[in-house]
Amino acid sequence: MPTVMSLLLHPERRRPSPPPERVDLRRVILLGIIVWSVALVATSVLALAGQPTGGAVGVCLAGITLGGLGLLWARRHRDDPAD
Repeated sequence: MPTVMSLLLHPERRRPSPPPERVDLRRVILLGIIVWSVALVATSVLALAGQPTGGAVGVCLAGITLGGLGLLWARRHRDDPAD
């Protein structure tokens, strides 16, 4: 087993890194958008009931917006090779 120092001095002796796992980001992003949407409904109900929300509705809207941008990005980069 090579020592840490020998691996630092000679990186070509290391085993190659495994290839990155392919993940469908659209599912992850859609789940995030759904969670932000549920939070938006909850904070909107609280705001309509007169409870102080402290800008939580805006934060939820920002989360949904950023999720939508993430979906666009994931669609554009769907077929990129995993490097």
